[in-house]
Amino acid sequence: MALKITDRVVDGVAVEVLEGRIVLGEESNALREKVKSLLASGQKKIVFNMDNVTYIDSSGLGALVAAHTSARAQGAFLKISNLGSKFQEILQVTKLVTVFEVLPTEAAAIASFPK
Repeated sequence: MALKITDRVVDGVAVEVLEGRIVLGEESNALREKVKSLLASGQKKIVFNMDNVTYIDSSGLGALVAAHTSARAQGAFLKISNLGSKFQEILQVTKLVTVFEVLPTEAAAIASFPK
């Protein structure tokens, strides 16, 4: 299944609900383009809700890191919520858990931004 991105704004925070696979090709490109357009529109607070992500490969991880790097370079903040145990483990093994701010729920991620 291709990556589906549903977005909405909650309390000034762009919430991107990711569903499907984040893999090499169209999916990781879609993620990069989404972040690029959010940053271009001046959005500084972004949450990726990963609850419905079924699979992520190394290219998908690269796309997440690139999104995080782009956000930081433009003074924006990107946080991840609803990571399944499988992805939590992947971030632990790759040490990316030290790069991303990961919160247990979307509501916690939104609340973690300064008002």
